Amino acid sequence: MAIQLDIAITHLTSRKRQTLVSLVGVVLGVAFFLAVSSLMRGSEKDFIERLVDNSPHITVSDEFRTAGRQPAALAWPDGAVRISNVKPQTETRGIRGWRQKLEYVEALPGVRAAPVLMGSAVLTFAGREEGVSLSGVVPAMMKEVSTIEDRFVEGSLDTLAANPNGIVIGQGLADKFDLDMGSTVSVVSATGVTRAMKVVGIFRTGNAAYDESQTFAALKRVQVLLDRPNRVNRLIVQLDDPHRARDVATEVERTIGYKSVSWIEATEDIQSVLQVRNVIMYSVVSAILVVASFGIYNTISTIVMEKTRDIAILKSMGFRAADVQRVFLYEGLIVGAIGSFAGLLAGMAIMKGLEQVALKPPGVNDVIHLPVWWGADQFVLATAFAVLSSLAAAWLPARKAGRVHPVDILRGAS
Repeated sequence: MAIQLDIAITHLTSRKRQTLVSLVGVVLGVAFFLAVSSLMRGSEKDFIERLVDNSPHITVSDEFRTAGRQPAALAWPDGAVRISNVKPQTETRGIRGWRQKLEYVEALPGVRAAPVLMGSAVLTFAGREEGVSLSGVVPAMMKEVSTIEDRFVEGSLDTLAANPNGIVIGQGLADKFDLDMGSTVSVVSATGVTRAMKVVGIFRTGNAAYDESQTFAALKRVQVLLDRPNRVNRLIVQLDDPHRARDVATEVERTIGYKSVSWIEATEDIQSVLQVRNVIMYSVVSAILVVASFGIYNTISTIVMEKTRDIAILKSMGFRAADVQRVFLYEGLIVGAIGSFAGLLAGMAIMKGLEQVALKPPGVNDVIHLPVWWGADQFVLATAFAVLSSLAAAWLPARKAGRVHPVDILRGAS
């Protein structure tokens, strides 16, 4: 093995220029593999985090996956007479026994939950009216399941807890109505209840539609406004591991009966787009390494052609075909290993440089940095693919070298 390795090193060092070109190809391939992969995976991770953090991991609503059948249909499923246009009994909508159900959800490992009562209202100020979505929350619990606390421009959820008659609005709505902290607005619910409320917080998420339509108030105050005493119609659930959302949602729905939708179920179309995007990305960056492997193939093929007589001498001295093949496979392995190591260093340097890039798109107030992902698996994948492609490129010349017939070569036969 030591002799074969020495021969492989000698072959590579005797053709420094071609070996260097092959090494540069592998280095650039690995470096660009890492750069593109880290950007694509980083942007995917950033997108998922924004998508997940700005929405609940699981939403439990006051409805059922399938509507319940009427009692008459259950009693007489094969009845000849069908009763239609029956007006259902009016009831106060909401999750029944929500406190017990909330306790059950919170008892699950790695789960945090908060009750919410959502409804529509009209906000009026200085003769202007605007329909808004009004959410009644428990501030202390909402802080555990939402990132809205990090989006406040003025005030906080704590100020809402300290002011039971307060309301939190978005920056877009505040600009539209020219509202400031401490302004008093009238909130009219769908039931006709009117309440004067004081602006105690202003948030900005960057989503214009959300900032212009979403408002928050204390849960008890919203229950009075919407005439739903002691009711909530949502349980907002966050998990320590968002990827468990589908399984936890299934368990919650099976246990408490109410419809539970995970963020994975709600964004299946986006997930499929991201999968296709990853396939395209890895196809492109892998092609770079495949192209680099042709340089290795060219270098080793040239060595085989030039060293045919040396190979014949080695075989006549007792080297088997497998031993000769191993010499040239070592050459591919050496180029792949050294190129991969240097490529990892170059790739990390490029990734560091990409992290420093700051962008400010037109119309955006915040400076955006490129999302670079430093996951260890992409380094392993880049190294493995580079080494395997180098070995694959060396295999054909090595196979050809192993088939050399020493008698024909030494006799000068063609």
